[in-house]
Amino acid sequence: MAYFLLQENKLLFIGMEVLVLISVVITVNLYFAFFKPLNLIRAGIESIRDKDFSTKFVRVGQPELDELVDVYNRMIEQLRQERVAQAEKSFLLEKIIRASPAGIILLDFDDRIESINPAAERYLSLAGHTLQGIALEALPNTWARELTQVQAGQPYTFRLNGIRTFRAHRAYFIDRGFQRAFIMLEELTEAIIKNERQAYEKVIRMMSHEVNNSTGAINSILDSVQYYTPQIDEEHREDFTYALQVAIDRNTNLSRFMANFADVVRLPAPSKKPVQVQVLLKRLERLMLPQLEQRRIALSLQLPAAPLCISMDEQQIEQALLNILKNAMEAVKSEGNIWVELQQEPPCLIITDDGEGIPDHVRPMLFTPFFSTKETGQGIGLTMIREILLSHGFQFSLESNEDKLTSFRIRFATEGAK
Repeated sequence: MAYFLLQENKLLFIGMEVLVLISVVITVNLYFAFFKPLNLIRAGIESIRDKDFSTKFVRVGQPELDELVDVYNRMIEQLRQERVAQAEKSFLLEKIIRASPAGIILLDFDDRIESINPAAERYLSLAGHTLQGIALEALPNTWARELTQVQAGQPYTFRLNGIRTFRAHRAYFIDRGFQRAFIMLEELTEAIIKNERQAYEKVIRMMSHEVNNSTGAINSILDSVQYYTPQIDEEHREDFTYALQVAIDRNTNLSRFMANFADVVRLPAPSKKPVQVQVLLKRLERLMLPQLEQRRIALSLQLPAAPLCISMDEQQIEQALLNILKNAMEAVKSEGNIWVELQQEPPCLIITDDGEGIPDHVRPMLFTPFFSTKETGQGIGLTMIREILLSHGFQFSLESNEDKLTSFRIRFATEGAK
């Protein structure tokens, strides 16, 4: 047709060619106008799929397409803000958990340990990475027995080795639509010890005052009565003298009994100075040697070659270690062993005996003020040990294992250690 038109009417041919070109241009514009929204939607979907919430589109001048662009930009902006807010909240929560003085044990969906914060690491004396993936029942010492008893919504208080007291809470949160648990630990040791100390200090001071006033007056009367001994008939004089002496001795024992309690209350603040621990332990060995030989107990010292100097009150720590060794000797009774091991790094002293071990029902009561399993015991020894070590800031524990080996462990403060 274009050929015939070219032969007959050239102007009409040119007009037809122009019309064809215009139709091609219109077709191309229609094509791009039709597929541009699709390309825009595809690009938006790719951004959302890649979690890229920073990409926005520019208006193109088409009302319908510009409305789509505005809706997409608003949605992306809202998603970006929510993502930033979520990340900030997660970061803040992580910082709070790590800085929290309370121990937090986060469990997975199978009730296995997923992570713990630094406070929980200090309480358990274990690194967090070594606990990942293990069940609560696999925790060491008494932690497994105690933490498995914690029920949701019911605070549970327990004591470890008679000295460290904890309160545990179990709660749940939702993670990806499923319920997960966590355990929060609070140490109450310092508050409880402070309240205990205030209580028994007040009682002991009151008892000591009353007893000393009474014994002083009674002793004075007894001494006066002794003056009349020669006036007693010779037949009754011996019984009279014996009765007076018994009364005086009982009075003296009562005064000494109260003085032992008062010593715990009057324990002065430690006067610290660097002390070489090896020298202190060797001096204690010489001091205990006669009693050890009498009972046929072997004492073994395992000391590092390099001198270990710790800042401490030498007299108080010597008294505490002497009480620990006496307790170990009494637990062994005879023909046994006591091992004293001093570790350089970290600075630690371990006194172990192969005596009868600590019964399960006694462990929670260890270091309870004035608690004793001995018939004539006053419970002062462990109480004084506790007060001396706490005043020095030394961590300590007393435990028995399955082989009935009992170990008293003292972790010296790093400050002042060389």
